[in-house]
Amino acid sequence: MGDFKYNDIICMQYPNPEIEKDFPDRILREAQFAPFAALTGYDEAIDETARQTDEKIELDEYEEEKINEKLMYLINSDKPEIVEITYFVRDKKKQGGKYITKSGYILKIREYEKDIIMEDGVKIPINDICAINCHMSDDE
Repeated sequence: MGDFKYNDIICMQYPNPEIEKDFPDRILREAQFAPFAALTGYDEAIDETARQTDEKIELDEYEEEKINEKLMYLINSDKPEIVEITYFVRDKKKQGGKYITKSGYILKIREYEKDIIMEDGVKIPINDICAINCHMSDDE
């Protein structure tokens, strides 16, 4: 056996895959067979395109007047009360947006800045409000 060209590997131990699975190198070897993402970000772009947004509803004069009456009532009210405000939030990535309904106490109504600050710090632009529900009676 002196001149045999495979002498260096003849006495080696045969690799056992059950023992190998505990080695961290196996994870690296498996990673080379992971699916290849040729278009990075493609799935996210498809999801973004499929995401639906709403268009902002333009209020008529009657609806705007009702909102203004309720705002004036809330400005002049002595006692704080829980209100429910539905308003439009513009989408940052595409045209349109969505309607959100926020309930809670109003901390401040800023007429000059034309916004409402809720007790939790949320700022609601008055021009984006489509409905206000409060305990104001309709004959006030």
